[in-house]
Amino acid sequence: MKIVIVDYGAGNLHSVAKAVEHEGVRPLITTSARYLDEADGLIVPGVGAAEDTMRNLREHELVEPLKEYIDSGRPFLGVCMGQQALFEYSEENGRQDCLGVLPGRIARLPDDVKVPHMGWNRVRFVREHPIFDGIEDDSYFYFVHSFYPEPSDPDVVIGETDYGVTFPSVVARDNVVATQFHPEKSGAAGLRMYRNFLRIAEAA
Repeated sequence: MKIVIVDYGAGNLHSVAKAVEHEGVRPLITTSARYLDEADGLIVPGVGAAEDTMRNLREHELVEPLKEYIDSGRPFLGVCMGQQALFEYSEENGRQDCLGVLPGRIARLPDDVKVPHMGWNRVRFVREHPIFDGIEDDSYFYFVHSFYPEPSDPDVVIGETDYGVTFPSVVARDNVVATQFHPEKSGAAGLRMYRNFLRIAEAA
């Protein structure tokens, strides 16, 4: 099984790779779109700003290959900025057009809470999904973000978190699943989430 982690210049790649290796699979980290064709599962992690993320994806000629990969039906996991990039646009620094895979926008957290939202918080399951297998509802995961998704389609929301507002912390549709938190920094529950993704990829 080949798991590919997309390197578009964002940080946290090696933490994600180590989490995948911990679950018994050595991933390929690449900046090249050609390896997406060989992937049984694709992970797009990331930290930072939407503007930088989209610029880097365009510079590495990854935008269309990412969409084609998702259209192929193979398993996709987005983490933090990798989740936000799936939506139509982000309000960060004005408006940044994103991949448009999922309908909706990325909005800033409310002014009455400390931003960025940094630290441990609960994730409440909205509906069942294989990504949650073996993980207890209301488990804690580690967050670092200032923006959050506002999907146009509420059916994509499978997990929620409260921080000034109730926001989707896990979304999924068909072969796509994505988290606002960092599973690779979230202890046993986060590692279990990577294990579940690998099982989904293997089954597919």
